Amino acid sequence: MTQEENGSSSSTTSSSPLQSFSQMPLSSSPPTSTAPPPAPPLPLAYLQNLRSDERGLYLIHFLLNCANHVSAGRLEHVSTLLQHISLLSTPDGDAMQRLSAAFSLALARRSLRPFPGLYQTLVGSSCSVSFSAVAAARHDFVNLCPFLRLAFAASNQAIVEAMEGEKLVHVIDLGASDPTQWIELLQLLAARPEGPPHLRLTAVSESKEITNQISLCLTKEAERLDIPFQFNAILTDLNSLDVEKLKVKTGEALAVSSVLSLHRLLSNSNCQMEDFLTALWNLAPKIMVVTEQESNHNSRVLTERFVEALNYYAALFDCLELTAPRNSVERARVERVLFGEEIKNIISSEGPERKERHERVESWGKRMEAAGFGRIPMGYYGLLHVRRMLQGLNCDGYRVREEKGCFFVCWQDRPLFSVSAWRCRRFD
Repeated sequence: MTQEENGSSSSTTSSSPLQSFSQMPLSSSPPTSTAPPPAPPLPLAYLQNLRSDERGLYLIHFLLNCANHVSAGRLEHVSTLLQHISLLSTPDGDAMQRLSAAFSLALARRSLRPFPGLYQTLVGSSCSVSFSAVAAARHDFVNLCPFLRLAFAASNQAIVEAMEGEKLVHVIDLGASDPTQWIELLQLLAARPEGPPHLRLTAVSESKEITNQISLCLTKEAERLDIPFQFNAILTDLNSLDVEKLKVKTGEALAVSSVLSLHRLLSNSNCQMEDFLTALWNLAPKIMVVTEQESNHNSRVLTERFVEALNYYAALFDCLELTAPRNSVERARVERVLFGEEIKNIISSEGPERKERHERVESWGKRMEAAGFGRIPMGYYGLLHVRRMLQGLNCDGYRVREEKGCFFVCWQDRPLFSVSAWRCRRFD
């Protein structure tokens, strides 16, 4: 049975092409309208005088056709379409213009892949975005949109329920970048009727600066709440993590949390993911909570991946259009450093370079079960907790849905993030 909760009594409505596209069924063919755009080339003066809604329809049409031409290697057509898109899009405009700017850049990079010299010179020499910069952009995203805060709340409630009565609790954060989730967990543990446990948090991160910031923030909060607390940092990326270095001690009740991190293990091979999950299972966690993007950006076919990604990020850009002003520095960081880099990686990269291999919760369920984990249904109190939080935020358009024991955090009717909980079957 499906349960759904609106962010307010009336959800946000919009007739923008972007929102309409984000709610369309996925298709590899361009969207139709009463007056479909003619095929390029088009008079440039004509394109520059379009109304906003007309411009949005043209951009969707051009982007989808450009992706088809990139896939087929028709670079002359790609060049013409990118020229048209560049006239209509801008990273500082409305949501459709911003989205188009991000995807056109990814398509341009992708079109250079058959020419290694050009690709390496123009793309390989560009400065990569640091882990710290991405973490800062994700923190902005947490503050601007409640998607991850709602996911944190659901995860924490599941962890607290699993740790009822435990006196020694060890939480492993597989992709530590922000203290927000763990501040709330400390507060929930402090409110336990039996008193708080001794909490040990192990943060896996690529940045010493970030782990130092998290440690300082959480240590202060634990002292304020009078909770025995210990923080450990393991400085590595997830692909290089040696699970034995997590050093789970006898007598500890273990919880593992992965927020938008686990999919990166798919960049090498399915075997690496299987080995990693099996190694975690051998640690015997009482609970493992997985939050992932609810979309399939791992298809081998570029056009399928492109359409799925365009549909998914259309919803995120639409959300930001109603959340933050267009001149917001924080919004620009989220769109360019976080979403923009993800889009470039999904569209223009292949092989081990392609890290953003998002998959839907059904795929994660098969992987978890194959490794020996059993699903823990996200319970009534978790749903109630998230509902109350969402009502307190008073944000239009956001929804939380429960289905088959998982939570889905949505924009309008589109699920964007899934939260699922698992336990080592030896506890069943």
